[in-house]
Amino acid sequence: MSVKLFQTLSEKYSEIIGKEIGITDESGVIIAHSNFQMIGMSDDRVNDFLQTKKQNEMIDDKIYYKVLVKNRVEFVTFIKAAEEQDLKFLELFTLNILNLKSFYDEKYDKNTFVKNIIVENILQGDILLKAKELHIDYNLLRVVFLIKAVSEKDIHVHEVIESLFPNKNKDFVIVIDNDNIVLVKEVKSKDDYKETSKIAKIILDTLSSELMVKASIGIGTIINNLKDITKSYKEAQMSMIIGNIFSGDQKVYDYNNLGLGRLVYHIPTTLCQLFLDEVFKDKSADSLDNETMLTIQKFFENNLNVSETARQLYIHRNTLVYRLEKIKRITGLELTSFDDAVTFKIAVLVRKYLASINE
Repeated sequence: MSVKLFQTLSEKYSEIIGKEIGITDESGVIIAHSNFQMIGMSDDRVNDFLQTKKQNEMIDDKIYYKVLVKNRVEFVTFIKAAEEQDLKFLELFTLNILNLKSFYDEKYDKNTFVKNIIVENILQGDILLKAKELHIDYNLLRVVFLIKAVSEKDIHVHEVIESLFPNKNKDFVIVIDNDNIVLVKEVKSKDDYKETSKIAKIILDTLSSELMVKASIGIGTIINNLKDITKSYKEAQMSMIIGNIFSGDQKVYDYNNLGLGRLVYHIPTTLCQLFLDEVFKDKSADSLDNETMLTIQKFFENNLNVSETARQLYIHRNTLVYRLEKIKRITGLELTSFDDAVTFKIAVLVRKYLASINE
């Protein structure tokens, strides 16, 4: 249980009622106090009080109250008393402590449970039982977002993401490590992938505007029960890996839109190298400079349309034709031919893949 929440509550109560108030653990060590300088000190009177069967007791100038959790004393609250209503103040304070602990524990347990599913630290047969215990809907449509946000600053990315998705009963924000955060988000439809892309963009824009942090996001497939969260998480991981190799300029990688990159990634490297040697004989692709590769990329984006590509590159049509002829001389591939264009496109992806392995 986070004592920061107890400390905040103690200070607020003290401001309202004008009384010294606080909490100790079961050994009498003060863990929260309206005067924060008292934190860490021991109150010997607590040990005497715990030996009694009383729920509360006035000792010297303070009233002490036992805080029971599952029939066991977990904390002791106290107030510096001088008037009759001080016991009522302490009872209200104690009730708030119990409510705060209950809320915190439920939130913590739910997140821990979901994290255990993600990292496969729970038996499949126990997931349904634990979900019922924590009042989590088992059969809901959910999707996993893997958010990678690297920053040298001491910032809390997960807190910003939690503020975007405050429904803690349906959406779960899980910290995997210093750089990776998982959002398990409820969605309305099995095919609602436009919505998932929109959510990813909102996260990226918020992290950029509020924390000045650049991030990338992998999205898994939509699943319909809790146990398949692991599957969606692994897909989000895979989409991040494949996306970084083949579409590094993008920031959102959806497992349902990995294109040819997914195919190339699963081809054995020996076959990839054979294919590359066959297409680019004598390593002819090494002769293509950045300007030429940019021209090819834009040509493909415009579906092999020479006029539109020339317009977008701000060059004369004849200049583009000359560049395409140059590519043909170097590689032997005529990119205005659909078959050769497909061969070249796949070869470039294979080349990127092999380069990523050798890095």
